[in-house]
Amino acid sequence: MGKVLMSENQEFPETESDDFTDSQLIYHVRDALASVTSVDGGDRENYDELVGYLHPKKYLNPHEIALLVTTLKALSGAASYIDSSYHEALLFAVSRMSLWNYGTDVMDALLELIISLAASNGKYIDWCLEMLVKNFVPPYFDILKHENGIDKKNNVLSRVHAALKDIADLVPLAPLRLSPIVVQRMPSVFSKEPEIVAYVENMLRLESGAIGEIVSGTMLPALVDRLIELDVEIGWDGLLQEDAKGMFEMELEDDADIEYDDAKYDTLSSSELLFRKSLQGNLVVEKLDSLMVLTFLHLESCQSSGRLAEVFNVLLGSFRRTILNAYKSKFTQFVMFYASALDPEECGVKFAKVLLEMFVSDVNPPITRMSAVAYLASYLSRAKFISAALVASILQSLVGWCIDYCNSHDFDMNPRAHQVFYSACQAIMYVLCFRLRSLMDIPRLKYQIQKMPIESILKHKLCPLKVCLPTIVEEFLRQAKAAQLFMTSESFVFNDLLESDLSRAFGGMDRLDMFFPFDPCLLKKSESYIKPHFVRWSKVKTTYDSDNGDLSDSGSDVSDDDFGDGDAEEMIDDDMMVNIVGIDLNRMSITPKNRSFRQLEQSTRMPASIRPSTTPGSL
Repeated sequence: MGKVLMSENQEFPETESDDFTDSQLIYHVRDALASVTSVDGGDRENYDELVGYLHPKKYLNPHEIALLVTTLKALSGAASYIDSSYHEALLFAVSRMSLWNYGTDVMDALLELIISLAASNGKYIDWCLEMLVKNFVPPYFDILKHENGIDKKNNVLSRVHAALKDIADLVPLAPLRLSPIVVQRMPSVFSKEPEIVAYVENMLRLESGAIGEIVSGTMLPALVDRLIELDVEIGWDGLLQEDAKGMFEMELEDDADIEYDDAKYDTLSSSELLFRKSLQGNLVVEKLDSLMVLTFLHLESCQSSGRLAEVFNVLLGSFRRTILNAYKSKFTQFVMFYASALDPEECGVKFAKVLLEMFVSDVNPPITRMSAVAYLASYLSRAKFISAALVASILQSLVGWCIDYCNSHDFDMNPRAHQVFYSACQAIMYVLCFRLRSLMDIPRLKYQIQKMPIESILKHKLCPLKVCLPTIVEEFLRQAKAAQLFMTSESFVFNDLLESDLSRAFGGMDRLDMFFPFDPCLLKKSESYIKPHFVRWSKVKTTYDSDNGDLSDSGSDVSDDDFGDGDAEEMIDDDMMVNIVGIDLNRMSITPKNRSFRQLEQSTRMPASIRPSTTPGSL
């Protein structure tokens, strides 16, 4: 790769000479290219000299820069004469050139050659596209730390994307060839954060650019797939407090505020605080967090440009294929949540309706239907932007489905045989734990809720109160009693249970009974985007809350009022019996906790989270 001085071989013209026109230079390059294709082998001296000019050098003086620019331009004019069968050395030398290592003159000349080569012969399209995609990321990131690093980045990437557009104009099928190349070259989950972030920036720029309509269906799903891969790499094993059977511990929120990260966060449970601290310094978490923020910003850009509905449809397809049944996913689903929050009337409503349709469709396998209704319940409970009217409408549909199921299944309790039914019952109760107060505060919705045959479902011999998570059943019944939702005046007794053998049975090996996909997002940067649209349990007004303040349709409240209940002893008494199904759920715990009802009174509130919202099953 030694430097060849032009003065040593006058057969290749001096670049600064006025004796040679551009056309003459192109003819000289053609002759050099042809010299290695002749039958007798020809004189390779000029060709070798030409290739020598293209080999990357660490430093170039002005004369060498001018010579390189001239050589590249001449090759562009002779692009149709380049044959990979004979000019492999030349193509290899060009492939080693990086736009990041040159000034704008060389950049433009190199890109002109790449575009000309792509247009001259279809067999070079992939090679040219790979050359451009390779420049999505600098060869070394120290280059961005230089004084003009940002300008360099802008100069390179603006030219790369302009060249991709030019090739797409010249070769209409090029974008279809580009998509798999971009996906294949995408950095793995083990790459460094700057590399994968820089690459994804360019993927999203492609998606929103001139050829976005063609590549959008590939870029966004590929990004979601990578988010999922990162998501499931985040291990919780060191933090899960499990017994030998894999039971999870649920933490109930404390009354006291727990400061974390300069009091940035709301009241946290001790378990949530522990999980947050465990994520600090985790490189996988930091990569995922940065990519989530990039995705959120892209969604905001799509909203501003009027493309959000179109992009949401692409994400919805990816959600069906990838996210829905990825039970170890803890954060990726918030892409759907945030997209819905940006357009509640269209995207927000559509997401809820799609989840409902996926649940009620008996074409889907049971595990998919259970996942869908778990997502639906968590979404309706946590999304501040979803109206109470929509919540009531979907609850009406779920209750109607459950009644139809009860009427057509006159069987005794069987958690495994009726998993879908129990998942729907738990979803109804979970949503009402968050939303019942707000629904009861609106007269027409209160009437609608009161007319729902929820009590008939609970009294059915399938016994959903026995099978669903006791902690959810307990909170639901407590609120239902306070709201006088049922005609019966009896109360129900529990013993601070998180789960039971029966709930584990209906949840299956994937533990869908404990799957709450929109539990609080613990990613530090991403959370700031989610927080304004998210309902935390600590902000929910319950029906037994003594505060009579006004509520919004979201079912959340901005105050930090205490949730202590002065009438708790009247509502929960150790002599009370369950009258709907005739069971004592104290008998359902394999590891019952000996807690007094005074202690239960102080902590018997719905959890802010069940950590983690995952299952021990694999993807």
